[in-house]
Amino acid sequence: MAFEDELLAVLPRLRRFAHALARSSADADDLCQAAVERALKARDQWQPGTRIDSWMYRIMRNSWIDTTRARARQAETFVNEEAGAAVGDRGDQAIEATVELGNVGRAMQKLPDEQREAVALVLVEGLAYKDAAAILDIPMGTLTSRLVRGRAALMEMLGEAA
Repeated sequence: MAFEDELLAVLPRLRRFAHALARSSADADDLCQAAVERALKARDQWQPGTRIDSWMYRIMRNSWIDTTRARARQAETFVNEEAGAAVGDRGDQAIEATVELGNVGRAMQKLPDEQREAVALVLVEGLAYKDAAAILDIPMGTLTSRLVRGRAALMEMLGEAA
């Protein structure tokens, strides 16, 4: 499979991870674009036969770190995305699912960065602990600890939302 094909196949997962990191759609789109641009420029560094998703997650995370550091230096702050009016859906189950998904999204945004990254990679993207730890460049025990704290915080927040 060609590099471009593998990159296209992983794009939906990259967008989800970008949303987990950035907390806003506009920032997530910018982050995703920046990561893809970096990957295309560094395509000769990717080794065929290796996992492109792990490689891309690391590029995206490093891009996000660079972005947040630059914003901190410029003394810029994040502005919460304006809540738009949801387009109605006549199905009760679809409405309930949308509300619950919104609750989960808001709860994820409240997690500390370290916990949110771990939860996004393991629980949302389904990566193995070993792969997630490698992407985050942390020991497996640290990843496990962040996941436990992140899950507990999410359960507490979602229990209160119900």
